Order: sequence, then structure tokens, then C-alpha cells
Amino acid sequence: MIRHGIFKEILGMAFDSLRTHKLRSFLTLLGILIGVMTVIGMVSIIQGLNGSFRKELQSAGSELVLVHKFDPVRMGRLTDEERKRKDLTYEDGLAIEKECPLVKAVAINLTPSVFETVEIKYQNEKSDSSMIIGMNENFPIVYSIYMPKEGRFLTTAEITHSARVCLLGFELAEILFPHMSPIGREIRVGPENFIVVGVLNKRGQMFGQSRDNFVGIPITTLRKYFPYDPTTIEFGIVPKTTGTLAETIDQVTAKLRQRRKVAFGKPNDFVVFTMDTILDLYNQITGAAYLVMTILSSIGLLVGGIGVMNIMLVAAKERTREIGIRKALGALSKDIMKQFLIEAMVLTGLGGLLGTLFGFGIAFLVRAVTPLPASVSPWSVVMGLFVSVSVGLFFGLFPAQKAARVDPIVSLRYE
Repeated sequence: MIRHGIFKEILGMAFDSLRTHKLRSFLTLLGILIGVMTVIGMVSIIQGLNGSFRKELQSAGSELVLVHKFDPVRMGRLTDEERKRKDLTYEDGLAIEKECPLVKAVAINLTPSVFETVEIKYQNEKSDSSMIIGMNENFPIVYSIYMPKEGRFLTTAEITHSARVCLLGFELAEILFPHMSPIGREIRVGPENFIVVGVLNKRGQMFGQSRDNFVGIPITTLRKYFPYDPTTIEFGIVPKTTGTLAETIDQVTAKLRQRRKVAFGKPNDFVVFTMDTILDLYNQITGAAYLVMTILSSIGLLVGGIGVMNIMLVAAKERTREIGIRKALGALSKDIMKQFLIEAMVLTGLGGLLGTLFGFGIAFLVRAVTPLPASVSPWSVVMGLFVSVSVGLFFGLFPAQKAARVDPIVSLRYE
């Protein structure tokens, strides 16, 4: 152990050495700074995205079952089998709700194929970037995020009779009706007129995209008045009883296989998945991002570590005579070794501290000027500082040992 007085003296000498060789020291710790800054910045962004994504999944419900025609996270082109699949239908959703005893409700939604060119207008206010979503009456039951802020949701009768009524997302309501309530007013959606019956709660942005800039109309009305893409139909399903998720999935799968005439032993020509499936995939993606981040930061730390070893070897050479004098006055080899190790750790620790501050700056800058969330985790700060000091300890060990083994007689003769 190093006595307090000696430790304080060695620490002071370390800082004196840094002040004496400012440029050399800065260039040496630059690799450490970049490595730690990369870790802190990337971890902050990924943690922010993770928190936002998990919050979204939790709001959708832990026992939500989703049914699509295609795998929503598939990579590359469709296979021949996928191209030949029959579309899911509105009637499939009704059959699941009616004939599967374990199912509480089925939310059916559909997107028109021309939604990008449809103008939504009220008097002089208009929006040409809003999405149209065809809905049935079960959305508030299946997705709690679709609760009305004002007015009401669509009714079964309005779905059955293809009524010309609609719901507005929070942002679209602000665009069309900045100074008045939209309830009961008539808007124009493309060539058709609709009466506004409700405004939905604000959901905010996700990955830079607004989730409130849309108009919801009865799915039957959409099918009647708008061209639509049948491949976009999807079902959201919730079990009637908590804890029966697996059984509900089996029942829904069996019903769809029966309706779509899938032969025994053949794979499903549709996809049934849960929030856990999406979360697992997301974790795989962020895991790959963490791996890339680790590689990039490791390169910076390796370069910084080599720089530290180099500067400490130079320092040991420059201070050969000083080492000889200290040994002649009674300093032990282990004292010399500890001195050089502490200097190396101070150097890399300072680089880690600066890297942490710059990493914070990147996180706050990203959060301020982009829609990406960023969250600074205490563990990432501790990890950054620990790794930087450890790099100093590892790469400073060889120069410290070399300085400690210097012969005092040879040192005193060194010019």
C-alpha cells in the first residue's frame, strides 16, 4: 500500500508531468477520449431508444396478439410462397372474434393504397401528409392508446352501415381546428365528406415519425369509397382471460388455417406474433449496435493505450537520472513502479473524464436537435471511467516495470 503522503506526492508529480508536456499528453489521451466518448454517446442514444420502444410496447399491452399476411420484420425480397399467399380479409377477423371462444376482441385495421395523395380539408385549413386508417369498433378494447380525448369512438352500427364518420389524431385535429372543437363538424377526406365524432389522445413521435397525424374511418367505409391495399390489413387480438395467451394463439392459428385451407403439415401462410417477438428482434438489432460500438471504442482505447505506453517509455528514458537519484536516496523499485503506474492511470483517467463529458454533450445535442431520444445511464459513466483507468494500468505496466528495474549506478551516470 502507498502511504497517503507518498501517494499525494506521486499524484502531484503526475500532474506536473502532464502540465510540462501539454501537447504530447493531449495527443496521447486523445485515443482514450474518443473511445470513451463513443461508448457514452452511443449507449445514451441506444438506451433512450430502448426506453421509448419499451414504453410503446407496454402501452400496446403485454398480451396483444398480432396477425399479418407477411412477417413485418422480414429482410430482402418476398419468396415465391409469400407472393402466392391469399390476402387476409375483413371476414377473417370477424370469424376469429365470433368462433374463437378464448378471444375477447379483434381490432381490424386497413390502409388505403393512395393515402399519400389524399388531401384532408376543413374550410381553409388542410393537410396533405396525413394517413387514413380504416378501423373497426374494437380499437379501444385492444389498444388502450386509442382512447378518445374528446368525443367518442366509432360504434358497431357505424361500422356495419359504412357510416361517413371519422376520428382525428391529436396532431391532425390541431392542424384543421386550431381554435375550435372539431366534434360534429364536417371535413373532406379526398372526394368524400365525413363528420368528426372524436379526437384521440396524443401519442407523440417515435423514431422521428408522428403517430398523431391521421384520420380514422370505419373500415367498411374505407373499403366502399377508397382504393385500398389488401396486403396492409392486420388484426390485433386480446385474450378474454389473462394467462391464456398461448392457448389463444393456438386457437387463432387453427381458425385461420381452416379458413385459408392450409393442408395438414404445411407451414402457415400468415404470421402470428406477440409483443415479445418484436422486443426480441429489437434486442437483437440493438445488440448488434452494441457490438459495433464496442469494436469502435476498443480501437480508440487500443490506440490510446499504445500512446500511453509510448509516452511512459519516453518518460522513463527522460527521467533515468531522476530514478537513479531517488533509488540512491532509498526509494524501492516498487515505489518507482507505483509512481509510473499512477501517472499512466492519471493520464488515461483524465482522458476518460473528458470522454465522458463529451459523450454527455453528444447525448444532449442529439436529444435537442433531433427527434431521437437520449438517456445518460450512470452505469455507462462508471464503465467509461473504469475502462479508461484500466487501460492506463494495463498499458502502463511494462514502462513501470522497465523504470523500476533501472540500475541506480547506471542511472546516476546517465546524461
